[in-house]
Amino acid sequence: MDIKDYMQNLGRRARDVSRILTRASTADKNRALEKAASILEAEGQALDEANRKDLAVGRNKGLDEALLDRLTLTEARIKAMAEGLRQIASLPDPVGAISDLNYRPSGIQVGRMRVPLGVIGIIYESRPNVTADAAGLCLKSGNAVILRGGSEALHSNQAIARCIHQGLEQAGLPREAVQVVETTDRSAVSELITQEAYVDVIVPRGGKGLIERISREAKLPVIKHLDGICHVYIDERADLDKAVAIAVNAKCQRYGVCNAMETLLVARGIAAKVLPVLGEHYRTAEVELRGCSETQGLLPQVKPATEEDWYTEYLAPILAIRVVAGLDEAIEHITHYGSHHTETIVTEDFTQARRFLTEVDSSSVMVNASTRFADGFEYGLGAEIGISTDKLHARGPVGLEGLTSQKWIVLGNGHIRE
Repeated sequence: MDIKDYMQNLGRRARDVSRILTRASTADKNRALEKAASILEAEGQALDEANRKDLAVGRNKGLDEALLDRLTLTEARIKAMAEGLRQIASLPDPVGAISDLNYRPSGIQVGRMRVPLGVIGIIYESRPNVTADAAGLCLKSGNAVILRGGSEALHSNQAIARCIHQGLEQAGLPREAVQVVETTDRSAVSELITQEAYVDVIVPRGGKGLIERISREAKLPVIKHLDGICHVYIDERADLDKAVAIAVNAKCQRYGVCNAMETLLVARGIAAKVLPVLGEHYRTAEVELRGCSETQGLLPQVKPATEEDWYTEYLAPILAIRVVAGLDEAIEHITHYGSHHTETIVTEDFTQARRFLTEVDSSSVMVNASTRFADGFEYGLGAEIGISTDKLHARGPVGLEGLTSQKWIVLGNGHIRE
């Protein structure tokens, strides 16, 4: 296979189809999503068989448990993929929406119309559910998509794509609206991220190494986040039951995800009350704790934290803990070590909560809620194409609006400029 020619053909087909999707009706797009969801559920056995092939290959390659967990397609996850597609279908179609239309002194009307980005290239690792989420969001927002999943999920991604293609065809839409790169040759990525003639934006989803490489080498705009170093700060005015529940859930509900807590900050005034309780929960969950000297004084099983620990996204049952003087020191720590992903304060003090919301510069900032809620599905976006910690165009979970842009429109009646 000539990789350059192969990727050029994918890009050319995607560009051609993107023009068709621009004029596709909301009803047709929703019909495709609904049918694809039903097909995913009906093809559970085929999906399971494909996934078993990938898991077998992954184990032979020595993938760790966190990666194998991401790769696994359970019955619940297949149902969640289908539900995600149905939720996307139920959302308002952003394409063609006109906003801010008003008359100017000249008599013309000026406004803005929401339009698709065009062709989106998505590069991701491990999680095959991304195939369904990305396809659904791109379809509803009127974009053609080229999906390049990790080699470890090749069979699973292809099986999911077949379900999506059937849904598209049954709705009368071109199957090329969703194309999966079928080669595991890594040079395909290099070709995709430099196709300025065909691709409008790249969305990388995966480890820091992948995203750094894409950001460095791409000749196209990139929507990305590098790390998910998420913090929970327990304020001295926190409710203890809420603090324990949130801090346990944020770390232990799932380890290998970007919105899991990696650093726990605890106000000195409440540390002696809350840390021993949390320490017992983390011991039961077999979470390795690394902490500052004050944390070690309260929890003897805690290993000393290094400077590197505060910068680390573990994606594993490991947690860094630091006792801080109060809100100012917590915000200072987050500002210095954080990755602008998701941070939470646990407090009953409205003023403290308001300051945290205002002063913490992350894509999601929460009060009295687990960081695990930083997710497109939980935010009502139907699914997400990724998390953006950039400040331009899209920030936080990227759903339908993040996959569209706006253009100016002018309505006149023979108006000319004097």
